[in-house]
Amino acid sequence: MERPPISIQAGKPYPLGATVLPGRVHFGLVSYNATRVWLQLYDDPQARYPEYEFELDPKIHRTGGVWHIEVTGIGPGALYMFRVDGPFAPEKGLRFNPNIPLLDPYAKALTGNFRWDLREAFAYEPESPLVDLSYRTRVDAGKLPKCIVVDDEFDWQGDRPINRPLQESVIYEAHVRGLSRHPSAGVQHPGTYRGVIEMIPYLQELGITSLELLPIQEFDEFENVRFNPDTGEQLTNYWGYNTIAFFAPKSGYAADGTLGEQVREFKEMVRALHAAGIEVILDVVFNHSGEGNEWGPTLNFRGIDNTTYYMLEEDPRYYRNFSGTGNTMNCNNPVMRTFIMECLHYWVVEMHVDGFRFDLGSILGRDEHGNLLENAPIVDRIANDPLLSSTKIIAEAWDAGGAYQVGAFQGRWAEWNDRFRDDVRRYWRGDRNTTALMATRFSGSSDLYHAGGRKPFHSINYVTAHDGFTLRDLVSYNRKHNRANGEGNRDGHDHNFSYNYGEEGESRSSPVRELRLRQMKNLMATLLLSLGTPMLLSGDEFGRTQRGNNNAYCQDNALSWNDYTLLREYDGLYRFTRMLIALRKHHPVFTRPEFYTGVDNSRNERNDIEWFDCHGAHMDWTCGGCGCLAIYIDGTEMQLHGAREDDDFYIIMNTAREDQSFTVPSPPEGLRWVRVIDTAKRSPGDIYPPGSETELGPDSQVVLEQRSLVVLRTVPDIDEE
Repeated sequence: MERPPISIQAGKPYPLGATVLPGRVHFGLVSYNATRVWLQLYDDPQARYPEYEFELDPKIHRTGGVWHIEVTGIGPGALYMFRVDGPFAPEKGLRFNPNIPLLDPYAKALTGNFRWDLREAFAYEPESPLVDLSYRTRVDAGKLPKCIVVDDEFDWQGDRPINRPLQESVIYEAHVRGLSRHPSAGVQHPGTYRGVIEMIPYLQELGITSLELLPIQEFDEFENVRFNPDTGEQLTNYWGYNTIAFFAPKSGYAADGTLGEQVREFKEMVRALHAAGIEVILDVVFNHSGEGNEWGPTLNFRGIDNTTYYMLEEDPRYYRNFSGTGNTMNCNNPVMRTFIMECLHYWVVEMHVDGFRFDLGSILGRDEHGNLLENAPIVDRIANDPLLSSTKIIAEAWDAGGAYQVGAFQGRWAEWNDRFRDDVRRYWRGDRNTTALMATRFSGSSDLYHAGGRKPFHSINYVTAHDGFTLRDLVSYNRKHNRANGEGNRDGHDHNFSYNYGEEGESRSSPVRELRLRQMKNLMATLLLSLGTPMLLSGDEFGRTQRGNNNAYCQDNALSWNDYTLLREYDGLYRFTRMLIALRKHHPVFTRPEFYTGVDNSRNERNDIEWFDCHGAHMDWTCGGCGCLAIYIDGTEMQLHGAREDDDFYIIMNTAREDQSFTVPSPPEGLRWVRVIDTAKRSPGDIYPPGSETELGPDSQVVLEQRSLVVLRTVPDIDEE
């Protein structure tokens, strides 16, 4: 079929990016400082030269700082790039170079059916990488991805946002590839969006409500120049925290093609997850881009308008680096604010995602000079934007420039609570003077969130995440083992609050293995029974290990993938986690939306939460303590918070190295205690399904073995029934 003739019209200053119209495509690009702009159309992803190139006449194709053009005769699937000219004056922060084909910041898909090769594209030698790539006279476009014109049409089959309240959520942090790439996953499309669909029955059985995906916005996974010193294997950017195209789903995660199919497959994944009752949260990285510092390649933002998109130093040849990766996006510049908001709108409206976790979120609060703003415009706008009002917005409330703002984000913002992570780890490790801290974290971190008018569920509680040890490694290693990353074991955190319980790494000792398993259950139970929104790291439920590597960002191999053969060895841990999630979801005392009040309940003269020592006396917080802590939660108080009345719970923790007897308060009249959880017991005796719990003896004494946790629940007394 003969292609219709190509012609161009002026276009309009809005919308930006490539927009499909009947018989034509509209293109828009923002650049205040450009003097010339060209639109290139390519006929092949590997083409070195464009089939068509149109220079935009500023008298016709420019409105203010927006360049625009409309092309008749093309449609969805068309491949395009831009060239932009202007002053190359790094001393003024300007780095225009008309020799470099540039990616559209608004591109909805990039070609991905080949390995990006920026070294060949920009013609520099790998042994001398410190070459200023922002001005090159020889650039091979055949080695660069192309932008793809995408049609937003898709049959959503009635899909709507789930809008699950945050306090009812159980978040599961996972990597698209890592979730199903290992052969043990047994899927037909491993490591892809469709592989995620095939894993839905597993996610449903586990009981999680929200799948938080590590970055899926397009990035160059082959940018890493390092090699594994033991195997010689080239390392990758596996995690994806170096975004190139913020509107485009990662092409490498598509199963059937990378010429736009990745957009359809991502939508199919979201639709299938929603049908299963699972929300989708994206980890987004607006704090920096994949262009790096002044030595990095020019791919889009740098060559379109460097001073607009980036924070520059007082000497504007250099980039402010609050991200630790070489550059920092100028998030509160009006153009960048608009870009971020339109990007979020796109992922919510067109891609149906349910929320976002903002990597290094404190950067969103910095002005162009790097100063932290009291009321940062973009932070406030995200929280109050009407299109985002039902989404989950989660901040990593710190950055690599020294900002630490846990508890400081306001309004709807939830935050990763690393204080929960560290205090819970230290408590169960047996560190002194951590009992009061543990009590504060367990009860929702009111020290961080109550004064700001926020709620317990704004605390995203976690013990492990992608960055750091897995749960199994946390109890198996005293120190990091990152040699495989090729950085001389210098990368990754050194303060992990971990403990190996007698032997570094894997152990054949039954006592060591049993104690490690017990500690994993203690940590998992603390996470899922604490007030706040829990987040699990994918694979922790069955003992996934990275062999002590606490920074596996570059390991796209079995070290990072979920190995489901471990379900045989750790079937008890998986069962324990699954039943814990079910227990949490069934009992509103664990998901209450308000902090504990301490108001007396007139019916039984108890507070809604009370703290006891091992003797049954109210806790004396002035004492350093021995790591023994007992918590009485009154379920009848739930009626005061708009929830149904619940059972009472007594949660007992013993971090000591010896067994400890605890005196248990008498339950309210007409009720008796039953034991729901005992982490010292082997599966299935470590957790009981409703109705099969073991009854507490008549002496009101419970003996906790060393380093264990017990949960009691009230049920009607048999004689009263």
